[in-house]
This record gives sequence, C-alpha cells and structure tokens, in this order.
Amino acid sequence: MSKDVTLRQLRYFAAAARTGRLSMAAADEHVSQSAITNAVLALEAQLGVRLFDRHPHGVTLTPEGHQFHQRAREVLDTLDDALREPGFQRHALKGSVRIAASYTVLGYFLPELLARFRRRYPDVVLDLVDMDRPEIEQSVANGDMELGLALLSNTSRRERFGHQVLVRSRRQLWTAVDHPLAALAAPTLADVARHPYILLDVDEGERSTLAYWQAHGQRPDIAFRTRSMEALRGLVAHGFGVTILSDMVYRPWSLEGRKIEALPVADAVPPMEMGLIWHPRAALGRPAEAFRQFMIYACGA
Repeated sequence: MSKDVTLRQLRYFAAAARTGRLSMAAADEHVSQSAITNAVLALEAQLGVRLFDRHPHGVTLTPEGHQFHQRAREVLDTLDDALREPGFQRHALKGSVRIAASYTVLGYFLPELLARFRRRYPDVVLDLVDMDRPEIEQSVANGDMELGLALLSNTSRRERFGHQVLVRSRRQLWTAVDHPLAALAAPTLADVARHPYILLDVDEGERSTLAYWQAHGQRPDIAFRTRSMEALRGLVAHGFGVTILSDMVYRPWSLEGRKIEALPVADAVPPMEMGLIWHPRAALGRPAEAFRQFMIYACGA
C-alpha cells in the first residue's frame, strides 16, 4: 500500500462500503459528502483499481473493492483494538463464558466481534446460545447465562439488570429504487401508510414496529409478514412493499442484486438499541468480565 494512503481514507471507504450511499457514509462520519468522495477517488488512484460501481442512487463494491474492504476492515479493527485495550493479560486468561444472543444480534452484529475477541483471548471458550429476548433475560436472571446480548429497545425495566447499550442504530425506510416514496426526501409515516408494508417478524418486530406507529396515530398497511431477512430484501427490492428497519441490518442490495434505497423518516422514529445485560448482583468470572469489557471498548460504548 502506498505511504500516501491514510487511516481516514480507509475509514471513509469502509463507511461507504457499509452503507452503499456516499451521503449516508458522510452522515455516519460527520463529514461532507465530498470528503467521502475524495477519499474513495484517492484510494482508487493509489491502488489503480475501481473499488465501487456507481449507480444513480448509490454505490456497490466491485470484486476488487470487496477484497480491499476485507483488508481495510482488518487494519481498522486491529488499530481500534490496540487503542481500546482493556486491562487484562491476554496470555493469562483461560476458561469459558456463557453468552445468550438473539437472532438479529447473532446474524448482523456478533460474528466479526467474536472473531476479534478470539484473536485476543485464544484460550477463552465462548459458549454461545441462540435465544429470544425473554429467554435471554430469564437465563441471565437465574444464572444459567453470564451475559446476554439482545435488543434493549424491546426490554422493559432495564434496571432489573446490569446493562450497557452498545449500538444505537437509526431506523430508516427501505424502498425499491423506482418506488414512489423513493422520490421523497423524507417521507412521513402517513406517506408510508398509503403503501403495502412488509413486516420482519423476528426479535419482537411487530410489537416494536407498532409501538412507534401508534405513538404517531398511524398504522402500517401490512401486506406480508416474514421471518426471513433475505425474503424481505427481495420483496422490497422488487417493489412488493416497503419497510422500516435499522441501519445495522441494512444492505443496499438484495440477493438478486437489485438495489434497495434507505431514506430518513420525517417523523421521530426511535433508534434500535442493542446491548449487553448481566445479573446485577452476581460476580462475573474473569472470562465473562473480559468479554463484557471487550464489547464495551470495541463498540465505543
């Protein structure tokens, strides 16, 4: 890599790859869109390859871009780990930690972080179990699980647990490129209610969705319910309906390669909060405490 490539360029490139839109990447990084564009152009010039295919409504990684993105993420994650080193001796830590996590957390948040934790603590065994949020809370409360990872935005009375929000992910409207709502800068829930709505029915999706709709005196016109994220993406991309979901699970294309737009909603839609819970009075073992601290530092919480 050329000495002229900067960490800022890598970070801006990674943001563009993650969001599929330069404007969204700029908002995430709190910079102008031109800063993102210039960083990507500079990287492409230095590497001598095209990293993105440009489309009217966003960007997608080229094969070379995918390969470079993987390397860039490794560099950024390694630096982040070095800067946020918790106070544990890696080589001395052994044992296991019992962790329960929900569908969304397991599928769209944990895998990369688990790999980073394993590199840091290779002798710690992660005993990971897939559970729904109520089961996670019960298992943590009765001591079967040391830590739980779930959507805290669905948890009532968080004070029952020790807890830490790790991610606050904004919810946006997903539409097909040619959907009528895609022409609006920031549709309202009343605008969305005039069109078929696709509901993702996992991690208490219906309850959390209807709560903020009802708070605005609106109700979505639910045309489809599905427990499959990829089915939802396909239906949205093909124009069968729209949905509102968090940026954490957003991908700018369906499995068939059709583009999905993400638009801000004019009404105040609460973010999705994901985080850790633990028993408020039980002492965590050293591996569990190491995992808790790692997650807090890695997420910048």
